Parts: sequence; structure tokens; C-alpha cells
Amino acid sequence: MDAPRSALTERLRLNLKAAGLVIDDATIDEIADKGFLHFPQAFDELIQGQPVDLAPDYLADWNAPSTRAASTAPTSGSAEPAAHAADSIVATGAQIARGERSPVELTEAALARLAEREPALNMFQLVLAERARAAARQAEAEIRNGQYRGPLHGIPVAVKDLLHLAGTPTTAGSMIRAGAVINENAAAVERLEAAGAIIIGKTRMSEFAYAPGSVNPHYGATRNPHNLAHDTGGSSSGSAAAVADGVVFAALGSDTGGSIRIPAAHCGLAGLKATFGAISLHGAINLAWSLDHVGPLTRTVADAALLFAALAGADARDVRTRPAPPLAVTELVAHEADVRGLRIGVLGDDGSGAPLATDEALAAWRAGLRKLEQAGATLVPLDMPRLRAMWALGGALLAQEAAAYHLPTLRTRLNDYGGFMRLRILAAFAYEPGAFVRGQQVRGVFRHEANAIFDTVDLLSTPTMPDAAPPLGVPSPTLFTLPFNLLGWPALTVPVGKTSGGLPLGLQLVGRPWDEATVLRGGLALEQR
Repeated sequence: MDAPRSALTERLRLNLKAAGLVIDDATIDEIADKGFLHFPQAFDELIQGQPVDLAPDYLADWNAPSTRAASTAPTSGSAEPAAHAADSIVATGAQIARGERSPVELTEAALARLAEREPALNMFQLVLAERARAAARQAEAEIRNGQYRGPLHGIPVAVKDLLHLAGTPTTAGSMIRAGAVINENAAAVERLEAAGAIIIGKTRMSEFAYAPGSVNPHYGATRNPHNLAHDTGGSSSGSAAAVADGVVFAALGSDTGGSIRIPAAHCGLAGLKATFGAISLHGAINLAWSLDHVGPLTRTVADAALLFAALAGADARDVRTRPAPPLAVTELVAHEADVRGLRIGVLGDDGSGAPLATDEALAAWRAGLRKLEQAGATLVPLDMPRLRAMWALGGALLAQEAAAYHLPTLRTRLNDYGGFMRLRILAAFAYEPGAFVRGQQVRGVFRHEANAIFDTVDLLSTPTMPDAAPPLGVPSPTLFTLPFNLLGWPALTVPVGKTSGGLPLGLQLVGRPWDEATVLRGGLALEQR
């Protein structure tokens, strides 16, 4: 056994014992053999030589709306309405408002599609058929009586099963939470229902959201609608499959290291992780307090904008939230998006020295960038050599926050965790004392450096994923997603084609904090071309 691994496993053993967890040597070796000590080892290397007198990131008011000037390019160009997919919320909502489509009929169609496709895909943890039918009848009556609430009124949607929905269990993909009925709604659920959306069920996910794939030994993997032999990505696996397969128009997911954007990219969807603090996490099962986000997976970018507008806003029950700048969503989605003069940073060096992605993923990404350039944007080569270090730091902080959340349950119900989750959460005890504060110090350094890119660009672009969806049950990498959870910046994935085997590929757009409008405008421009 090499010296770094030996030191890490011994530290892991001692820390587990100090936490009251007696773990046998075979399990310790399995944790190391399966690579779960990668993040602790990378973290040890990362903090070597870092000053000890830095102010930790959690002392900075980085979450306040940015004082940097947002892009001055116009928010809309032509006066002609943009074309939207016939099965989008934008188009369907307009038809509902005119009385041309029925919420009851849409809900029945969603439930029929769900029943037909669920055996093949494994999308839903809980189906709420009668509850959805009642809500659809109410929505139809309200609209008929002139009480139309807006574009989500009467639209069938789904929510990830880590969001509380009153009167139902919130399993978070686990056996530990199965059966305990919750008596409150998550804030995001409240806002969906206030907008008149019809929630038809709660979707499958990886156990406690701690896997970037549909890994779940309790409830099974979720298959990709584009190829049943491939994974959806995770952890919002069921949400992605339900939208991509045409069951619902949109679904809510959560994103701690990429769990909205990964499955959205693998399933050919738009997926938005807004600025940290823009959308309340009240009533959501925690994975990592300082990295968690809730957001939409949708068929179009315009629909993602509609969902963001409905979900965003301060919430006194969640201290992380802030008042988000108002988004002129109606104007944003009603016209052709104008990106003339928009500066888009194109990722070059990410600090790994390796190619960013497979040839097919790179080709699709570059084709998407060319479309934006043809629409008037300026492409600016941009190196971020600290990106891989940010990824390593994000993984280290995520693990330590997750371990703090799960420690009481680990002490009493360790064997009720699935194998992948159990090994991964135990590996979080391999960090030395003080590691979390040291990590927050380095996080502040990285944030200060990264903020400077907006002196030269308005958006940053990367491939969303370095490759298409892996085989069923295999986790996906978080190399281009997790760093922006660490920074808290808004990030959007947009479909940009498929592999030769028919699997979707995505392009990611990342913006300055609280500038979702520019991120969405870039995504709309790409979608419209």
C-alpha cells in the first residue's frame, strides 16, 4: 500500500471510530479500492502551501446581487414572436388560456403515458393519479371562470422525491425515509401549485441524491428514453426521463454537483441551476447546505425561464435565499433572442492537461458555439486552469457537509444504506480536523479569481458533459458541473445534437451571479437556431 493511501485509510479508521462508527478493515479497503478516497487525497494536495490566515468563504457576502454591470446587449431583437415547440409549456399554456386545450385531457394523457412507459423506464417513486385529476378539474373550472393564473395553469408536471409534498412520503431514494408521511409542502412545490401546475407524481432518484447517476439498489435504475441500455444521469434521474419521454411538460430536480444539468444533458433537455439562493430549499432533503440548488428540467429553454420565474424569490424559511432581480420572462420568451455583442468565453485549459471531452461531444459543443457566433455573439478563448481544482474542492466540501447531515443515522441504521451510498458517505470521514474551514478558505480564493472572468466575458461555455450517457447504472462525471455549485453561479444546459448512436449531447452556459436573464437569453438564441 502506498504511503498516501496508507495515511488516508488510517485517518479514515480513526475518524470513524471517533464518530462512534466501528467499521471493519475489509470495508475500509473496499472504500479505498473503489476510488472513494480520491477527493480526500486531492483535497490534501490542494491545501498544501495555502496560507492559514485567509478569511473563510462563508464570511463573505458573495451571495448579494452582483455589483458588476450585466450585459448591455438588448434582451430582445425582432418584433416577431419566436416559434416554440408544439409540446412546450409556452405553446400549450397559450392554448389552455384560449380554451383550445383542456387541463383534464392533458392530465389524463400524462397519466396514460406514465402507465404505458413506467415499466420500461422506472421513472416514478409515487404516482398521484386521483390527486392530479382533482387538481386538473379545479384548474379547468378556474380558467373557464376567468381565473387564469398564467402559463403553468393546468400544465402536468412532476417533482423529485426529495421535495416534500403534503400527505406523501419523501423517501429521497432511500429505505431509511420510506413510509414517513410529510405534512408540509416544500417551498418549490408551494410555488408550482400557486401557479396552477398539476403535480402528477414524485420521481425516482439516486439514494439521498449522492450519485451523479441513477444508482439505486432499493428502487432500481432509471433508463434513458433515447436508449434503454443507457443511464439517464442523476441524481434527478426520474425527472429527466419523465420530461424526455413526454409524460410531463416539466419536472423539478435538485443540483448539488450537477444533478439537474447531468440528466438534462443526457436526455436532450434544458436544465437550469440558478444562482445559489435564488430558489428556496425549504422542505427539500439536504445533501450539502452550501452547494444544494432546486430547479427545472424542461423541453425548451423558454419553458425553463417560465419555471424559474415561478420558483425564484426570497423565503424567510430558508436563510440562503435572497430577492432575485426581476426577470422579464414574457418579453424574454416572446421574441427572437438577440445575442449581438454578447461575449462568450470558450473554455480552453481546465487544469487537467487532457481533452475536455470526446470528439463527438466537442464537435457538438463547437457547432453550438458557431450558431451563437453566427447570431452575433463574440467567442472569446478562456482558460480556467483552476477548474479541476475547484471540482476537487467542491467534492471535498460536499462530502463533509453530507457526512454531518447523515452522522446520526449512520450510527443507528448504517446497514440500511445501499452499498454505493454507504461507502461514499463513510469515505467522507477521511478528512483531517479543520479540513472544512481550510476548504472554505480556499473556496474564497477561488471565488475571487473566478469572478474576474466577467471583466472580459458575459457568459462562459463548456461542454455540459465530457461524453454521452453511460451504460445503465453507471454514474457520470461532474467535471464541468460541480465547480459552478462551488461558486454558486447560474448554469444552463441546452441540447446541441446527438452522438452517432443517437444519445443527446449538451452545451453549458454559465453566467455571473443573479444574471439568469443573460444565461437564458444565450440558451434561447441557441435553441432558436
